Amino acid sequence: MGAACGSVIDFPERKDGFMAEVLEGYVERIVFRNAENGYTVFELSNEEGEATCVGSFPFISEGEYLSLSGQYTSHPVYGEQFQVQESEVKEPTDVAAMERYLGSGAIKGVGTALAARIVRRFKAETFRVIEEEPERLAEVKGISEKMAREIYRQFSEKRELRSAMLFLAQYGITTNLAVKIYKQYGERMYQVVRENPYQMAEDITGVGFKIADEIAARVGIGTDSDYRIRAGLLYALSQAAANGHVYLPEPELKRRTGELLGVPLESIERHLTALLLEKKIMKKEKDGDVRIYAASFYYLELNVARMLLDLDIRCDILDAEIESMLKRVEKQSNITLDEMQRNAVIEAAKHGVFVLTGGPGTGKTTTINTIIRFFESEGMDILLAAPTGRAAKRMSETTGYDARTIHRMLELTGNVEEDDKKIMFDRNESNPLEADVVIIDEMSMVDISLMNALLKAVSVGTRLILVGDVNQLPSVGPGNVLKDIIDSGAFNVVRLTKIFRQAAESDIIVNAHKINAGEQIRLDNKSRDFFLLNRNDPNVIIAVMLNLIRNKLPKYVNAEPYDIQVLTPMRKGELGVERLNKVLQQYLNPADPGKKEKETSSGLFREGDKVMQIKNNYQQAWEIKSRYGIAVEAGTGIYNGDIGIIREINLFAENMTIEFDEGRMTEYPFAQLEELELAYAVTIHKSQGSEYPAVVMPILTGPRMLFNRNLLYTAVTRAKSCVTIVGDPHMIQVMIDNVSEQRRYTGLADCIRDMKGTGVL
Repeated sequence: MGAACGSVIDFPERKDGFMAEVLEGYVERIVFRNAENGYTVFELSNEEGEATCVGSFPFISEGEYLSLSGQYTSHPVYGEQFQVQESEVKEPTDVAAMERYLGSGAIKGVGTALAARIVRRFKAETFRVIEEEPERLAEVKGISEKMAREIYRQFSEKRELRSAMLFLAQYGITTNLAVKIYKQYGERMYQVVRENPYQMAEDITGVGFKIADEIAARVGIGTDSDYRIRAGLLYALSQAAANGHVYLPEPELKRRTGELLGVPLESIERHLTALLLEKKIMKKEKDGDVRIYAASFYYLELNVARMLLDLDIRCDILDAEIESMLKRVEKQSNITLDEMQRNAVIEAAKHGVFVLTGGPGTGKTTTINTIIRFFESEGMDILLAAPTGRAAKRMSETTGYDARTIHRMLELTGNVEEDDKKIMFDRNESNPLEADVVIIDEMSMVDISLMNALLKAVSVGTRLILVGDVNQLPSVGPGNVLKDIIDSGAFNVVRLTKIFRQAAESDIIVNAHKINAGEQIRLDNKSRDFFLLNRNDPNVIIAVMLNLIRNKLPKYVNAEPYDIQVLTPMRKGELGVERLNKVLQQYLNPADPGKKEKETSSGLFREGDKVMQIKNNYQQAWEIKSRYGIAVEAGTGIYNGDIGIIREINLFAENMTIEFDEGRMTEYPFAQLEELELAYAVTIHKSQGSEYPAVVMPILTGPRMLFNRNLLYTAVTRAKSCVTIVGDPHMIQVMIDNVSEQRRYTGLADCIRDMKGTGVL
């Protein structure tokens, strides 16, 4: 492909040594375009030939005439390219250029032949006629009045959109986001941006408070603006939700908003009142405290409480009949349940809502299996689900029955509602789940939003059985659903506490229970599955962990190095996730000429890397392929905490192919890579619901709020065959003794009690 497209003009040399050149020509063909950041690869042509050009463009169409300044570079794979630094769209002024633009496909329905007829009819007046007298286009053979109006609409929209893109680009807004803003407001966009950019934070997903605040500062809106304070209050509530809170106490909300905006508390009060009147937020008084909710979370708690109570009907079955069936199941399964396990099966049979909780080794799996067989013997249809793919897979393995993620059971559509914020499921109150019994495992991970969606799809008369370990960390999303349901005292709960003999042979299980009870654990390395390696230097700790992962543990637990998981309490610091992942990547998946890489603002990705999804993406499409590459299953949704392997990095197409659990293959455009991070090491919070053959934990020093009993307990219970702690043994006891947990502001337990009308039970 030639590079002699247009004349080359030398510019004065810039300070960075770059010697600018200029190319002019038509956009012949767009080869690739990233809608998020505007990065485009296209062919530019004129009478002298063609050139491959690359650069970022807020808006570009085939057929446009461009003047580009930049420099030729040599790409190792794709050869010579013109790297564009600056560009200018030039209005076609001659009839040939007008015909070329109209016939390029820029206007749908207008091909080369029709474009030629339009230009022959109107000559140099063509563009003026389209803009000012579009009805005259009907004078051309093949164009109706309706088509004339459509040509005018498209022609005008492209001009308006280009102007909008350029206007928004000056505020650092990405191309994809700029398109969303333009579609939301149209021509009103300019008024919104100049007068109240904070409105965009309420109306458009992707425009958060910080982006709106930056735009406002550039526009010149004052820090004490009414719009800014209002947006700041809503943002403070949304940030609280990101940290697990469903509401904030009023004084806490004011304090956080004041610190965020740098404004006095007295200026916040009247805006709080205005938002209450508009029902953007809701207020609830309880025991002398004033709780402030974002309106959506207020109604989520009310709905969840109401639906749980509606489901909890007493089932019409005699105790003697239950006992008889239970004995038959025990005999057929060749098991003998203890008193609490038997009680759990009986309560599950008698009530519409039942909760089973207990730590590792207490017989939860045996109890669930017996409950399943009990209902199965009655000819009932049973559905099993868990919050994550890994948890669902483990549930399938332990029960022998098919289990799915809650999202897949509810049949996630991949669509969102009009506000672009709420996910949609095909299973809901209008199309409930077809089951007599629904059993949900790992309930500690279920947040208030997912619980609401689940309950909508469970019709009254269906038994709902919730299983989980209430002592584990709460969900990543807002709420503390399992704990609140138990604390409400409104539902039948069975706690399994007895550690069975076989489980008692595992020090992982024994120590987990000791940790939970605040007891000292033995760290003399005489165990077969629980070890402590005393080290006090962060770099030495990392070296020891690398040796364990690469050499020692794979054979010991019969697993691959990638299956062994490093869990750490922190993100920052010498033993935090961010540093550990860089070091572990260097040694576990080192640079290689045969492995392509992609550098991002947050770090480096390399083919073969272990990565984690760090936010829910309900619309991410995936496929499971057969050994012959044929898609055998497809769906949407990759969720916070899902772990995968980078199989391919395509630098030309600017995307990355990742294989997640269960062989789900999906492509990520480079603009979407902020949703991923390396996962050789993950925080203990992110490990919820997962189980690994071996867990390695660096424990040295850190914030008291993180180094607590709850966190240590959760980490230890993630390991199936081996726990190895590398660090300071004194800190283990410090964590066991530290019962302080970050409080979550949730009101579900109160909602349930209030609705039930019994007060605290």
